[in-house]
Amino acid sequence: MSAPTGRRPIRNVVVLTNPVAGGGHAERASTRAAARLRGRGVEVHSIEGTDPEDALRLAREVVARGVDALVVVGGDGMINLALQALAGTDVPLGLIPAGTGNDHAREYGLPLGDPEAAADVVAEGHVTSVDLGRIAAADGTSRYFGSVLAVGFDSLVSDRANRLTWPRGRMRYNLAILVELANLRPLPFRLVLDDGTVIERDLTLAAVGNTRSYGGGMAICPGADHADGQLDVTLVHAMRRRKLVRFFPTVFKGTHVQHEEVETHRTTTLRIESPGITAYADGEFVALLPVDVSIVPHALGMLVPA
Repeated sequence: MSAPTGRRPIRNVVVLTNPVAGGGHAERASTRAAARLRGRGVEVHSIEGTDPEDALRLAREVVARGVDALVVVGGDGMINLALQALAGTDVPLGLIPAGTGNDHAREYGLPLGDPEAAADVVAEGHVTSVDLGRIAAADGTSRYFGSVLAVGFDSLVSDRANRLTWPRGRMRYNLAILVELANLRPLPFRLVLDDGTVIERDLTLAAVGNTRSYGGGMAICPGADHADGQLDVTLVHAMRRRKLVRFFPTVFKGTHVQHEEVETHRTTTLRIESPGITAYADGEFVALLPVDVSIVPHALGMLVPA
């Protein structure tokens, strides 16, 4: 059960920071946010972890001990890590956006580029109950996600970017896009929805959204609602390279769903299969397909603007 909806007193928080997020910006943002919280009478304890596994261990420990909020300073990947510790507990999540995409922050109307304003949201203590997605992999592991699960072209780009050692930063991702465009091919998918509907077709990509956007504001699932108890599914049919290049800019506005090559569905559960394709959620690698995805209603309390 997630944290109760409504206003609650925030007297002590643990701040979990990814120091390398946003090109090192997160560490500065953490210092500023912590100072603001202390100025408002909130007791602040900071943790980082030596690696993601250590950070998750620390997060689970502080949640188990009890704290008024776990505050994440970083991007969507760090938020995804925190979700594994917070899902189903009564400890709410606070966000100090300091990543590259910041899609969770966009979804919940949190201030970008202003750590003090984001800290004020935490201190005010307004909690709303939100859904999470849950991914069950073939190896028996499972993982929660808060925004979008992506498979197909997007996950191939992420795979490619993770293998590249040059260039650094965003340019590495851009290079991966160019390489995967050159290698573009139809991908055979099989999907099964909660009502038994089976979809078998060649796709460019499939996206499963608890929220609307990924990749820094690309509204891939423009109709998604983070508290409706459903997952939004966007399927982009296989298309030629030139058409795909023209198609992608429409995703930022969410108008891509008007194209005849796009179909959308809503479901509470979903099985996705495609040979050799990986799944990424909240921008992080999750598993090799197949995976089973489900919605977990009211799994998380989120600190949001009043």
